[in-house]
Amino acid sequence: MSRTMTTVALPRPVPPHRSASSIVTLTSPIAIEPINTQQVSSAAPAPIPNKHIPVCPTGPAPVREPNTPPPSPAREDAPRRISLLCPPSKFERVESGSLAIYKISPGDVAAALDYISRQPLPDPSQVFPWLHGLHPSNHIQQTFFMSRSKSVRQMPNCLRGITVVKADGDLSVARLKGAIAPNELLRPDSEGEFVEVDPREGFSVRNFQIQAAKTAVTSDIIVYGEDASLVRKLGWEIASAQSKWRKKHDSAPKYHTFTCVSPFMDFENKHSGIVATDSEGRLTGSVVDFFHQERAEMYAMTKATEISRNVWMGPTLDPGGEEERRYDILIECSDLGRLNPAALQAIAEGSSDDETPLHLDFPSSGSILPPTWSHAEADGILDTCKWLWHLSHGSVPTKSDADIDGDSSMSDVSEATEVEMCRPRKILIHCADGYTESTMLGIAYFSYSTGRPVHQAWLDLHTKMKRNFFAYPTDVALLTSIAARLLHESPVCADMSLLEITNLVKNEPRWLTSLDGSFPSRIVDYMYLGNLVHANNPDLLKAMGIGQILSVGETAMWRDGDLEQWGPDNVLVVEKVQDNGIDPLTKEFEKCMEFIGTSWSAQRNCDFGPLPCGRVAKCYYLHR
Repeated sequence: MSRTMTTVALPRPVPPHRSASSIVTLTSPIAIEPINTQQVSSAAPAPIPNKHIPVCPTGPAPVREPNTPPPSPAREDAPRRISLLCPPSKFERVESGSLAIYKISPGDVAAALDYISRQPLPDPSQVFPWLHGLHPSNHIQQTFFMSRSKSVRQMPNCLRGITVVKADGDLSVARLKGAIAPNELLRPDSEGEFVEVDPREGFSVRNFQIQAAKTAVTSDIIVYGEDASLVRKLGWEIASAQSKWRKKHDSAPKYHTFTCVSPFMDFENKHSGIVATDSEGRLTGSVVDFFHQERAEMYAMTKATEISRNVWMGPTLDPGGEEERRYDILIECSDLGRLNPAALQAIAEGSSDDETPLHLDFPSSGSILPPTWSHAEADGILDTCKWLWHLSHGSVPTKSDADIDGDSSMSDVSEATEVEMCRPRKILIHCADGYTESTMLGIAYFSYSTGRPVHQAWLDLHTKMKRNFFAYPTDVALLTSIAARLLHESPVCADMSLLEITNLVKNEPRWLTSLDGSFPSRIVDYMYLGNLVHANNPDLLKAMGIGQILSVGETAMWRDGDLEQWGPDNVLVVEKVQDNGIDPLTKEFEKCMEFIGTSWSAQRNCDFGPLPCGRVAKCYYLHR
């Protein structure tokens, strides 16, 4: 396994509360070789989620053989088979000129996939950087890897995988484990040629979108389907593509094409373990579908939660769906959104009992930029919070509190001695993923509606309300600038004096100064994934209850005394492994897992005391 990410080193300003002389490095700095980024083309293909899920586990061969009988007796000195499809002598051969394809049954398909899934993968150095994509014309990609690995590896000869292709290309039904569509490996309108997927320009070590085609040319290929003529036609095209590939690459091993023409019911009834989607289009759960699993986990992670009375945060819902009808008002945060508290005011003061959900918008996180933002924008945020409060609580200031223009006075809710009661409205603050664009409004309203200062709202929204979010440094500056007004105009703080509110706001914790807007991401309750900025903010980690740090390939800089306070045994830095797409992590796994295991067993000995929510701190891990 190889890391497929890259790190670009940029100078990072020292936060105001740190003096340069007080900063110490946890380890010696790791040099990152510069590359000529001016040559990188903007036309580089954008990475997309990996479509092809490998069935082989990583790591060395298991010490003990799997508890299954071998396919046939073998002598001790016989070379270990890496695939049941090579050699293909047991399968019926069909010839057409110089080409040949082989017929295979559902049972043999299942056996071959099971066998290869238990074989060890080759050492990463044998297959990378070839798998990253090395087009002959892409000089910057070639130069980057050649300058680091001294030689650019050609197509590896150590691979013999299995690529499964569904002949009709419809992967929404009757899909086998890891199956792909024909257009993912064959050129359209060609007489059997593999697609050329290596990017011609641009630099990237995250070319996940090319992996299906890259592995196909180093695989035996199984074509399946119930339409015999379509399966055979595609089989001959793939066999032709394999033949042309061998002529182009003299040293390439000989891979074979297999066709399986059987009712899909045979797989469902007898080999359900390799059926990912049944003939009705339903996920079976027998095969891990990472794309579906990611969507499910993202939904669970970002699903709407009530952060304050009748106000939820969550992802954008399907229009007209049952979930959407649960809410009276839906506020979408986006780059095209605008401040429009008057629309909320009109709803609060209107008499309509229309049950159709109302849709409004609001600027996304990071779109209101200090120092260019105006007092009108600050007023708009405050007014939005106030009308959200009125709508969610079923109240509205009486007309006696209106100004001469007829607009409700928003100077201080505590001054409104009379309110009219109306039907409380359920409100959803939403964006596409449930947190990225909506974070700024969410934190602002959470502070306003709970009376928490901004820094405490930021922390509690994550640790207590279990909301993930992503803000920007501009949001930190904006929210801290209006922090006093959020509390001063909050109904929760109506009994507090201006001096008390000022004291709450001015006593900001040290970690807020270094905050870039984001928190480490919660992977599970005891493990977080963060970046170097988070690692350089130990006060934030302590506030979150994080007790151990595992830092891979990066050098954190702490103030004098921080490491001693943290405890050297609670920090592990793995050096000489950079995010450059070359350095493998496999040799470091054992050390990292041992550190995590040791830390987990010692979680009750954490020295940082209780979390802000009052429960005993667990030992979390920050992994970079």
